[in-house]
Amino acid sequence: MKKKFSIIFTFLISALNPMLVLAQQGTKINRENVVKRHNVSNHAMDTLASLTVGNGTFAYTVDATGMQSFPIYYKNGVSLGTQSEWGWDAFPNTKNYKFEETLQSYDFNNEGRSAKYSVQLKEPVRNASAVNYFRENKHRLQLGNVGLELYLKNGQRATVKDIEGIRQELNLWTGIITSEFRIEGEPIAVKTAAYQGSDRIAVHVVSPLIAQQRLKIFIQYPYPSGKFLDEGTNYDQADNHQTTIIDQSSNGAVINHQLQGTSYVTKLNYSQGILKNKASHYFVYQPASTLGEFDFSFAFAETNNVDKGGYGFTEAAAESIDTWKRFWESGAAVDFAGSTDPRANELERRVVLSQYLTKVQCGGSNPPQETGLTFNSWYGKPHTEMHWWHAVHFALWGRSDMMEKTLDYYFRTFKKARALAERQGYQGVRWIKMSDNDGHESPSSVAAFLVWQQPHIIYMTELAYRDKKNLDVLKKYKDLVFATADFMADFAHYDRVTGRYNIGKGVIPAQEVFKASETMNPTYEVAYWDWALRIAQQWKERLGEPRVAKWDEVIDKLAPLPMKDNCYLATETAPDSYTYDRWMTDHPAVLGALGMVPESAKLNKDVMKNTLDVIWKKWHWEKTWGWDFPMTAMNAARLNLPNKALDALFMNVQTNTYLKNGHNYQDGRLRIYLPGNGGVLTTVAMMLEGWDASTGDLPGFPKDGSWVIKKEGFKKMP
Repeated sequence: MKKKFSIIFTFLISALNPMLVLAQQGTKINRENVVKRHNVSNHAMDTLASLTVGNGTFAYTVDATGMQSFPIYYKNGVSLGTQSEWGWDAFPNTKNYKFEETLQSYDFNNEGRSAKYSVQLKEPVRNASAVNYFRENKHRLQLGNVGLELYLKNGQRATVKDIEGIRQELNLWTGIITSEFRIEGEPIAVKTAAYQGSDRIAVHVVSPLIAQQRLKIFIQYPYPSGKFLDEGTNYDQADNHQTTIIDQSSNGAVINHQLQGTSYVTKLNYSQGILKNKASHYFVYQPASTLGEFDFSFAFAETNNVDKGGYGFTEAAAESIDTWKRFWESGAAVDFAGSTDPRANELERRVVLSQYLTKVQCGGSNPPQETGLTFNSWYGKPHTEMHWWHAVHFALWGRSDMMEKTLDYYFRTFKKARALAERQGYQGVRWIKMSDNDGHESPSSVAAFLVWQQPHIIYMTELAYRDKKNLDVLKKYKDLVFATADFMADFAHYDRVTGRYNIGKGVIPAQEVFKASETMNPTYEVAYWDWALRIAQQWKERLGEPRVAKWDEVIDKLAPLPMKDNCYLATETAPDSYTYDRWMTDHPAVLGALGMVPESAKLNKDVMKNTLDVIWKKWHWEKTWGWDFPMTAMNAARLNLPNKALDALFMNVQTNTYLKNGHNYQDGRLRIYLPGNGGVLTTVAMMLEGWDASTGDLPGFPKDGSWVIKKEGFKKMP
């Protein structure tokens, strides 16, 4: 009788909500099918459709030839970068600038404090020059361009216009790119793969042009541009660096590249042929004319250590196939096949490609820069306030170890973060917003006053603990968590008149349109402060340690979330938040107070729903960034508005564009933007698996039968 009732109940639920049943049945997902149906194909030299192979700490981005054959043509698209986690340089400090020259003292709350912030001073001239120097240095390197030299029958170098019959595919399941094209009717086929245990790329090339000596491979070394964005095509200033062949044989060579601030080598392995220094910083491999096909591999390394072994395409392909298969078969997966909502396939495409891109470009032991390992933005420096967007999704997709790897940065920069807090008169550690991998601070009149990066380390280590529920996790990260909480409690300013603790003045919120000298109690930051300090106290209790009285005092007396007319304000000091256009631009960060930040006792969901409605109607969405749409979707999902959550994810705004290769396009300056990709992955995981306060399955999706979903392996969001 029980079995019969179960069958009838399942039938009724299926009729009412087929999506829910599929999710509950846990039907095994054919992960290979899901991934491969979003393989990327190119049939033209599309500068916004470049493809990347890599291993998380090193990446190589190619054009439609499968190599970096036309870097100038692609420079204003998704540039053809070759970057690593370790590759950094600095221009000589010939004027002997001191970092102290970038500092300016502030006393925002009239406490008699002389807190020193590294800001972008315009006067005097020397200070401005010092600021520029420390913003530009260190800078991440474009290590080199490696591409095909192709020639026409008349001996002229082939151009982009001569490339015909393009058929290129990135096999996401294997991480291998296959590129086929023709020149004057002659076929060329190139296969490209990245080694997974070293910073090495291998290609296999097949073409009758080899025997005709019309196909070669070049290695060219650009000079760092020293600009905000470096596409790796600065071939000027040849006298400022040196390249030399330091070792050579019939099937390999080593090139040393010496810059003013660093040096590194390129190790080449190839089939029969010869390497020549053709021009300044330009080398050419000419395969033997007896070959109909050949392998060519190149590795970038900090030192020329002896490493023996086979470095052909076969070995690279085997590593790539094995590593990617293990990646796709681990962690979480989702299948939207069968859904009638017309957005389902595109959402699935975005999550598959975003997984590929973040694994390739964000898998190191540092927060990645916002443009990953493709080209520099902000001189190649990571931004810790973006680390949440780069890393949280790994944990929610069942790959917490990948997130934890990036947390090594906080151990490495801990002393510098403590020194920053001490310089400003605070306890604990103040995490540096913009730095190189070693935590050297970059001057900025915005970054210096941001604080929303502070709770991120508590959020991410909490996810690590929730994943393993292991005392060892608490012991490993407790110093980071407790020192962060010490700063947060000390940074909160006590107002004796009101008897409350305020966040500010002296803060620029995540919505970066407000002045530090005027801003107090931004809604998002106050909510995040409250949540993170409570979690830090939970860590104390889990470890059997006493609660910290100061943290409790701040929690108990923290300012309320500012509101007016039944809406939460951007900040307490902007009561006209939704009156003037100037306040309704940039990130609508107030929505992050419920979405990114879990629901708290301080927050009224009815007020937040009103806030979402007002922002939805009034905001200048054309002036937002890629992660603003996932943030809005998370807010809507927690307000039990799944249709609105989907509408947010698919808002028709340029900065919410996802290119053919999966990259989140912003504008002509930022053609790729990885926080958008991480945001999509985080939000979809949340909508699928839910959050601590959610009930039922698939809480972020409509229950109207338009979504047929299979899912497995996801973790709940706090």
